[in-house]
Amino acid sequence: MSYFIGKDQAHSGFSAADEPALRIDPGTGEHIQFETSDYSYAESAAKGSSDDLESLLNPITGPVYVNGAEPGDTLIVDIVDITLGDHGWSGYFHGAGALAGVMGDEPYMRTVPISDGMVHLTDTISVPARPMVGCFGTAPASGRNSSMAPVYSEGGNLDLTYAGIGSRLYLPVRVAGAFLGLGDIHAVMAEGEASDVAIEAAGTITATVSLTKEFSVSGPAIETATEVIFVGLGDTIQESLANGYQRAFRFLTTQHGFSRGDAFTVMSAMVNSALGGPAGSAEVPAGSPLAAGSITTHHVPKSILQPRG
Repeated sequence: MSYFIGKDQAHSGFSAADEPALRIDPGTGEHIQFETSDYSYAESAAKGSSDDLESLLNPITGPVYVNGAEPGDTLIVDIVDITLGDHGWSGYFHGAGALAGVMGDEPYMRTVPISDGMVHLTDTISVPARPMVGCFGTAPASGRNSSMAPVYSEGGNLDLTYAGIGSRLYLPVRVAGAFLGLGDIHAVMAEGEASDVAIEAAGTITATVSLTKEFSVSGPAIETATEVIFVGLGDTIQESLANGYQRAFRFLTTQHGFSRGDAFTVMSAMVNSALGGPAGSAEVPAGSPLAAGSITTHHVPKSILQPRG
């Protein structure tokens, strides 16, 4: 059986106060389709401005209530497929992103055609589509987490290219039911999304949901074919690096039997780190268009997790 959640069932963030769009049993392998929208980009193009939009920015489809999920559990989301429409969007929001100083005050919005698995950036430059999920998370223990900024330990607007087809997402459960939401598809995105946008696109995310009570995660993690990637969060880059590296260290020592010394030595040689998305991990100062705090990623090669002789 498969389920479909339409883009009309969208929210501006993650909260257990939202009425679930679906209630499911975990671990059945049933497919859930999350339809996403590009309304805000289409409205910006039509108005010639991103000011005073009526559409939700970065809407999250859901939430999905996972039966039996309790605080301390870990939600596991497998991304089975991501389908795209026939176009995406590239747009500049005034004052946002690393290119604000050179883009100036003039609005910019471009429709980017998508066809035959290719994203046509300009008349002469086309690249293969690499669709990924930009925003994913569960509800906090109280209140509402934004789907824009910052990113929280429960997830949010992570904008990490690794969350693509075939990847597995790990998220903490803070409330009964978890209240999972997914959204913000990108047809293709450069690492770090320094301009604050990628090739934003409407589409449908197909996923399965399972649950484990055997271990807890303190923040988002992503498993790909070759790596387990831990997200670091902090008010500064150094704090974020320490947070993410310590998560990776605990993973090796508590779940894979590494001694302290082995984990330290192997991580020093094999675990790479990188800057994450632009949303930041701390509350944005009032009146500032810039995100605060830092997001980092920490990449544990799965090859080192094989049984050691």
